[in-house]
Amino acid sequence: MRKQVIAYLHTHWDREWYREFEVFRLRLLRVFDNVLYMLESNKIPCFYFDGQVSALLDYLEMRPEKEKLVRTLIRTKKLFIGPFYCLIDEFLTDKLCFEKNLEIGMKTAIDFGCTDFIGYLPDTFGHSQNVVDILRDFGIDKAIVWRGCGEFPAEFKWCGMDTVNLVRGYFQDIFSMNRTIEEKAELLKAHLDKLAEKSASYILLPIGADHLGIPKDINDQIIAINEILKDNYDIKLGSPFDYFKCVSANFEKFYFNGELRDNSKTFTLQGCYSSRLDLKRYNVESSHKLDLATRFVKYCKADSKYEKVLEYAYKMLLQNQAHDSICGCSLDDVHSENIIRYKKILQIAETIIDELKFENNFDENMVLNLSDKNFSGIIQFETLKRMNGFEISSERKGFDKKLLSDTERIPITEDYSNLKTYLAEIENLTPNSVEFLMSKISESDLNITKNSISNSFISLKIENERIYINDIPFSLVDYVDLGDSYNHGPKADDEGIEYKILRSRIVLNTTKRVALKIDIEGLWDIISLTISLDKGAQFFKFEFNWNNSQKNHLLQACFELKTHIKTVYSEDMNILIKREFDSNYNIRENLPKERCIEAKTNTAPMQRGLLIDEAENNIGIVTKGLTQYEIYKNKLYIPILRSTGIISNPQNPARTTPAGPPLETPNLQMLGENNAEFYVFFGNQNAFNDVLSQVYNYLII
Repeated sequence: MRKQVIAYLHTHWDREWYREFEVFRLRLLRVFDNVLYMLESNKIPCFYFDGQVSALLDYLEMRPEKEKLVRTLIRTKKLFIGPFYCLIDEFLTDKLCFEKNLEIGMKTAIDFGCTDFIGYLPDTFGHSQNVVDILRDFGIDKAIVWRGCGEFPAEFKWCGMDTVNLVRGYFQDIFSMNRTIEEKAELLKAHLDKLAEKSASYILLPIGADHLGIPKDINDQIIAINEILKDNYDIKLGSPFDYFKCVSANFEKFYFNGELRDNSKTFTLQGCYSSRLDLKRYNVESSHKLDLATRFVKYCKADSKYEKVLEYAYKMLLQNQAHDSICGCSLDDVHSENIIRYKKILQIAETIIDELKFENNFDENMVLNLSDKNFSGIIQFETLKRMNGFEISSERKGFDKKLLSDTERIPITEDYSNLKTYLAEIENLTPNSVEFLMSKISESDLNITKNSISNSFISLKIENERIYINDIPFSLVDYVDLGDSYNHGPKADDEGIEYKILRSRIVLNTTKRVALKIDIEGLWDIISLTISLDKGAQFFKFEFNWNNSQKNHLLQACFELKTHIKTVYSEDMNILIKREFDSNYNIRENLPKERCIEAKTNTAPMQRGLLIDEAENNIGIVTKGLTQYEIYKNKLYIPILRSTGIISNPQNPARTTPAGPPLETPNLQMLGENNAEFYVFFGNQNAFNDVLSQVYNYLII
């Protein structure tokens, strides 16, 4: 029986990847000029522009004279855009950013006249289960996915939503190949045969690929191929919306609830969560600081003044969250531009906060709680003033921020003075309330020696050249990495090298905060680890600083629990989700031998932290830009550095075929200064939320 094939023309547009943004944009002009010509002259019925609007906006910035035509094509349902502003990664972005992505994307698409939307996620490296509810919140009732589906049919219910599995991906460039029509028909039949195994009466065929234009003779090719394949298939150009209408009865036949991270059928490239960790740190800081600035703007009723500025900053943030950008698998120059964008975002957020503090007569020792829960804890604030009764934790040279925000004055040399950082204690500061920081003399529960720190809730000691946190051993372990930006490439017989403690010393000793500095030595580098603890706090802060001098290695923080770890709760779209692990699985014993296989791993993504809350195992980690963890037996690993030097290594032992071009990326080795930060606590999900609110507080000080 001949099957109907609905083919949709598209191009998957990474703003930047193996070429820089401006290089790809010039290519975009050539590609989309031709698309518009073919649409306007009715040579093709419609074009699906990758489910995002950023590429269209990038195009129109250079071709403003085409806007009227674009609007006409969208209104007449020949050109489909949105709902997203940009196709961002799903595991490295938080809920707020994913919502902003849809908010900005749909506002733009609707303004252009688009009314039909699909949660189009063709190439992100696996799919978060929590995006379905966010899509529904924006009125979207259907999705298209690919990576992470495993042995799924072409149509299924994903967390209750009608969802199409692309089965063999969005990448279909047979029509662009330099082959005879007979050869193309043969290749296409083999491809369609595999799609047919997972499809019912209709087959969805994407025609397009990364940054690929439409062949000028696409209609002639389809007519010729239909004649050759007439006994098996009939290909007609249409849209994904046509396909959803034709298969509406099929979605009820297969249900799946959960995240899509199965890599048995397609690469999910999970090593990217630890590639270029500097990007991940900037991303987390920028997202949080921009959210804080947005809340402060609303509190000060300054929405109209900063609306466009905040949207501009969020667009830059979303551009950096495109999967090839935030995942760290692009050229060095691309990621250098990412960092410039992150710095701009932070400059905007911090300047907005400073301006509003100045305009609203916010004093240096006032604090405002912009969260939705009470805040208690130790905070620090910086001022030129001498604050009697407060303890000083550090000082530096600088300008008063009020002076820097004053439009009637400019700073001069004499204004460059000593800025002191003071510690203050806050108790139950209620939401949306302000109080003056007062010096408080109260009993401290802190204890510190050069080998130990403790308070009423948590303790740490150095014993036999190891660190113990509530008697859980902690260490740093270094492994060889033969991989690339996409996948960690383990060496089969590598058991890792554990760093050794050289010395420790007290670097801060006050009634409100204490800190130890510990020097830890590996074969090549010495890492400076500062561990601090606050009065009454239930967590330790770990700060690592070092100069990385070695290439191709993976440096992991290791927590050795009492028994094998089976379950981990880790944050995904601001929700703790449960993941099960086979703790006996060892990737080094299961490296693939056949082609087109990506090794299963015991690694997983997280956003701001995780919790292990089993009968005999309990530990929680809140991080600032460390976005991956690994489970093996009773050990929890957190990568603090992954050093490789190529986008896609053809010899990667964990992935037997390339995932991208083999372009060298020296900065991916992360040589030079590095830092990492996380917080360790013990408790349940309530404790996790409490620590999270301390670390990611919403205080204006």
